Amino acid sequence: MSRTDRLMRLMDAIRRLPAPVTALRLAEETGVSQRQLYRDIATLRAGGALIDGEAGLGYSLTEDPALPPQSFSRLEIEALMLAVSGLSSLGDEALSRAGQDALARIIATLPQSQGRHAMHATMRLFREPRPRPGPSIDMEILRQALWDEQSLVIDYLDLNDLSSTREIWPLGLSFSDNHMMLLAHCRLRDDYRVFHVPRIRRMDRGGTSFRPRRVALLREWVAARRATLPQPG
Repeated sequence: MSRTDRLMRLMDAIRRLPAPVTALRLAEETGVSQRQLYRDIATLRAGGALIDGEAGLGYSLTEDPALPPQSFSRLEIEALMLAVSGLSSLGDEALSRAGQDALARIIATLPQSQGRHAMHATMRLFREPRPRPGPSIDMEILRQALWDEQSLVIDYLDLNDLSSTREIWPLGLSFSDNHMMLLAHCRLRDDYRVFHVPRIRRMDRGGTSFRPRRVALLREWVAARRATLPQPG
């Protein structure tokens, strides 16, 4: 990990974790020794970050010069807290962590009174735990293929437990309480297909780019879906 990435991860950890956060916890979050952590804290302070605390007492961020000040209404703050808390139920740990880091950055820019609102939000999202299969593939590869509009080659086990290998153009992910679904254009069938992500057994990057067709393909799929819906009388 580069020095810049390490310092960014440290700042995200200080923003996100309840203050004061111990040096041991920060070292575990950033994957460095405590000795290196103390050096990184000194580097951030030298760069202008106001970090209170010291070894043995824990650290807290009192001012973050890297982020401009922002302002949100109390209801907007509550909405953001609810939205991010819901990510943990989607079965994508990296996505949930990214939401927490982004929220921590937002909270770090709020005026003091609004920061207190975020720390003492009155709304909570509770969901009954439901068993759901998690993805057996590297979700980062899938997300990158979606963003880059690059094909993927997948081994897929359908609902009849029949296995097939096919190249797809990934178009979008959708989430529900029980399912994670991938909309794609299947090159084998030359048609749109919706795949259950946990039933994708293997995934590799393909060699085909379909940029800039993703938006046009999505519009075509939506139009086709609407055409099958009953028309109002």
